[in-house]
This record gives sequence, C-alpha cells and structure tokens, in this order.
Amino acid sequence: MDTDSQVYDLLSIGAHPDDVEVGTGGVLIDQAKRGRKAGVVILTQGEMGTGGNAEIRAAEIERAAEILGSDVVATFDWGDTKLADCYEHRFELAAVIRRCRPRIILAPYPHIGHARRQSHPDHVAAGVIAINAAHLASLKKADLPGEPHLVTRIFHYFLPPGVTPNFIVDITPHFDRWIEALSAHESQFLNPNKSRDYIEHLTAMARTFGMQGRCQYGQGFLAVEPVLVGDILTLAEGE
Repeated sequence: MDTDSQVYDLLSIGAHPDDVEVGTGGVLIDQAKRGRKAGVVILTQGEMGTGGNAEIRAAEIERAAEILGSDVVATFDWGDTKLADCYEHRFELAAVIRRCRPRIILAPYPHIGHARRQSHPDHVAAGVIAINAAHLASLKKADLPGEPHLVTRIFHYFLPPGVTPNFIVDITPHFDRWIEALSAHESQFLNPNKSRDYIEHLTAMARTFGMQGRCQYGQGFLAVEPVLVGDILTLAEGE
C-alpha cells in the first residue's frame, strides 16, 4: 500500500515476522479499537526459523497485520541471525520514521540479558537500530527524504530475565484476537513438527504480565526515560 502521506500514531518494530505480534500484538489491537493508526516494520524475512520460509512468512505477516488492524509499512531483508546496527540500516529505517511520523515506537530491548535464556541477538540489534534510526530521523542536516521528526517516546518489549517492566498494558479485552493474530503465523506457532506449545507458552507469559499489572492478561514494556505525568491520579485509572 502507499503510505507516503499517512501519519501513524505508533510504529511497532520487530526483527522477525512474528515479533510484533508476540511482544506488542495486544497493544496494536487496542490502538486500532481506539481509532488510532498503528504500523508494523519488520527488519528480516525470518528465513532461519525452524518452520516456513521467507515467502510463507511474508504471507503470514500480512494475515496477522489484518487481524491486528495495523498496516505493514515496511519490510526489510537485513538477514535473519545476521541483523546488525550500521548506518545503512539506520538510514533506511529513519526514512520510514520520517514518512510515518509516529509519536511512539515500540522496539525490542536493546541489551543482552544474562540468564539461562539470553536475548536473541537479532532482537537486541533491532532495538539498537530503532533507537539510532529515531535519532537520525530527528536531525535537520541528515540527508534523508522528508522533514525531520522527533519521536516522543520509545518503549521496549522482549525484556530479558532480570529486567522488570515498569508498565503493563491490559490486553484482556483483546486476548482472543491476539491469539488469532499469533495463530496467523502458522509455520511458527501451529507447526506440528515443533514439540513446544508456543501458544500456551505465550498465554502464560501474558498471564504473568497480567498478574504484575493486576489484570488477567497483559503485555509488559520498559520506559528507559522517565515518563512525564500531568495528573498523578491518571496512574491509578483502571485499578
């Protein structure tokens, strides 16, 4: 689709075709229900995944985005398991940010976690690229198409063990639709050749975040910078 003149409230950036669904899908559904415009950016084709291939996974991206109510504004082929921060990648993503002009970017946590299950290197790289691209997009002298744009906030998902979210988004009203969006990635989450029940695992993760946020199902994020609050009582809404 032509997104040249479309402004987005939020962009969710993922390294692989299913990342934004796993980490931010409930939020994207919520934003669509609120009449806001959310876009998805995928940095690799996910060709190294156990199930599917680049062609199959590209079709799954489109199906999932339709369920989420989001637009796929850009997909890149920057190498599954090879994703790295470099100026060329910053430049291309910065051009997307200028074109879409989001207030908020959701991106993977940009640091490796030290535990039994460490962060996927592509996830870490995606977070670093997103931060650097957002900075580049704001520079007046950057040789980029479009007008400079300063993203208001970058929030991180895919938090490694030991990193606690500092806010939880309640996705309980959208849980069934979130599962539907995850299931659109059939090659990954409904693959009979895989021994692990990924849908159950992700459901448990949402329950865990929900318990932390005092709701049934949630998705957790980290705001690295302090969040400005006008009315402190807004932090108690929904309690």
